[in-house]
Amino acid sequence: MYKIRVNFIKFLNDYHKIAPQNQLYTMTFDKKSELNILINLAASDNKIEEKEAKLIHTIAKANGISKEEVETMIKSPKAIHSLSGMTQEEKFEHLYYLIQLMKMDGQVFRSEIVFCEQVAEKLGFKKGVVSELSAHIYSDPSITSDRDLLWKKATKFFK
Repeated sequence: MYKIRVNFIKFLNDYHKIAPQNQLYTMTFDKKSELNILINLAASDNKIEEKEAKLIHTIAKANGISKEEVETMIKSPKAIHSLSGMTQEEKFEHLYYLIQLMKMDGQVFRSEIVFCEQVAEKLGFKKGVVSELSAHIYSDPSITSDRDLLWKKATKFFK
């Protein structure tokens, strides 16, 4: 059996559009910036748990970021604007990409689901949003999801 790793770096650098509330919203990501946000989210309770660190390293490795770079990023993460300052659309986008990253290797472990639920809660969602959205988010970035539908589902889970 062969595993095919999708080039997620290119995907994260492309523009992604969603249409919440009939408005066009565009966000761009690069692999280190997104990883930095995940590190900040994991550390938002002032501690990165071992399981969180392991998943961060796994995501980094899959995207060509060295272990040394990740350790440096974890020790000194770049500041991001506060989570409370993020718009609901930004929070949705970060959660969307995190769920897609979780599914990238074709295997989803319970520890990854728990991590996604923890991040979802830190972003202001109820943790049930992860199971609701993950049923409609595909690991292959070339398969597009109905973002408007996902946005509507996600908004029901904001605390």
